[in-house]
Amino acid sequence: MMFSGLSDKMANAFKKFRNKGKLTEADVKEGMREIKMALLEADVNFKVVKEFTRTVQERCIGSEVLESLVPSQQVVKIVNEELTRLMGETNARLEFAKKGPTVVMMCGLQGAGKTTHSGKLAAYFRKQGKRPLLVACDVYRPAAIKQLEVVGAQLNIPVFSMGDQISPVEIAKTAVAHAEAHGNDIIFLDTAGRLHVDEALMEELRQIRACTNPQEILLVVDAMTGQDAVNVAQSFNDLLDITGVVMTKMDGDTRGGAALSIRHVTGKPIKFIGTGEKLDMLEPFHPDRMASRILGMGDVLSLIEKAEQQYDEGKAKELERKMRDQSFNLEDFLEQSRQIRQMGSMQQLLGMIPGVNPAELANANIDERQLDRMEAIILSMTPNERKDPSVINASRRKRIAAGSGMKVEDVNRLLKQFDQMQKMMKQFSGLGKKGFGFGKKRLPGFHR
Repeated sequence: MMFSGLSDKMANAFKKFRNKGKLTEADVKEGMREIKMALLEADVNFKVVKEFTRTVQERCIGSEVLESLVPSQQVVKIVNEELTRLMGETNARLEFAKKGPTVVMMCGLQGAGKTTHSGKLAAYFRKQGKRPLLVACDVYRPAAIKQLEVVGAQLNIPVFSMGDQISPVEIAKTAVAHAEAHGNDIIFLDTAGRLHVDEALMEELRQIRACTNPQEILLVVDAMTGQDAVNVAQSFNDLLDITGVVMTKMDGDTRGGAALSIRHVTGKPIKFIGTGEKLDMLEPFHPDRMASRILGMGDVLSLIEKAEQQYDEGKAKELERKMRDQSFNLEDFLEQSRQIRQMGSMQQLLGMIPGVNPAELANANIDERQLDRMEAIILSMTPNERKDPSVINASRRKRIAAGSGMKVEDVNRLLKQFDQMQKMMKQFSGLGKKGFGFGKKRLPGFHR
């Protein structure tokens, strides 16, 4: 889970501050040494660590902290602010062309995830009302064109290709004209990568840039390569003047050093992060939210956004009605479970809740297959049994267990959990009339 190692070490460093009623300059310096070691072990660039800890220490030694009533909270606040500043302060959005299609050039080393994340970005912007086009400019890697076509087919997004015998420069140039003629307003050029940065690769990319004049040159880097990712970013930025970074495999990187270093080293922002293998697992990068995750403060805004993406207003109103009149049944239970699963893994969702330690989640034995087992049990029931679980007697439980490949004890456990949920809904059904929410935003299922 991303940043779990760094979060754990940061939490240990802050414990020393919390154990003291007042902080001295010596206390601050000792705490900064621990934070410095935590960042270095997370594979953050040494120069970045040096400047970060110096800035935090200078602010903490000021009267704002040493003379405050709760100095430990002030230290956490300062670290949070400086982490946010280090990663870019605000979410960096893509720039769109004022006239004609917006051209986004995807570049990076081989294996970083350019093809997959070209598709993810295309799907993301289609949800924003755009009409994307994927362009196969990698004519060197075996099956690269086919891979992009498969991704496009899965997402129902058109793919432009001219085979592997035409130069990538010509393909890119022709694709822009094709997009203009067919009404595509954003183009993703999936360019070739190499196993290392070389002059041939860069020359080809420079030619593609010259003939398409892209609004965005996004570098795709693998977060799990740590400092190598930072070095690659610096090399591409020096030669191409990239506009931003897409960081992949963030879900598999427990250290996070690359995410904390790239903005400082290149001066270019991380714009998106890949959080899993599925084609909808892509998030805009918010430095302030990421800093909160690192410090164990959660990320409620991202959690709400994920919920809203899966939210269906019609289904939510129907769910509210069923909860009020206690007609919520196992079919509704199954539907809610499926919507939660579409939001991401349980580890990812729990990691966004304030107070949940990412390091503890990384070591927790969260069995995602429990939801599969629950679904199998419910699907083995008849429609009447799902609507009215009270009819499920001993013989029916045996049949359901056999049909789902589970034990009778598993069926009993599910029915007991559902019964407890119904009792809780009955107790709180009156609250639905008052509604839950934050300002104008309300949580799915609790709408007037």
